Amino acid sequence: MASLPRRTFSCRLADTKVIVNACCPGYVATDFTGFNAPRTPEQGAATAIRLATLPDDGPRGGFFDDEGAVPW
Repeated sequence: MASLPRRTFSCRLADTKVIVNACCPGYVATDFTGFNAPRTPEQGAATAIRLATLPDDGPRGGFFDDEGAVPW
């Protein structure tokens, strides 16, 4: 089940309190990027934190970045 897309997880879990979304942290200065990116790890984590703290009726099955929902 781990390889299923976020939309599939979102549909399968629609009747539960589990919310499934995906997010893009942007180009973040980490070991992976050789620390040559404009965003800090804290900036990159902001969207994930926002999604992790959604209320129970929050959006499901979406893809998000700093600006909000991204058409997918």
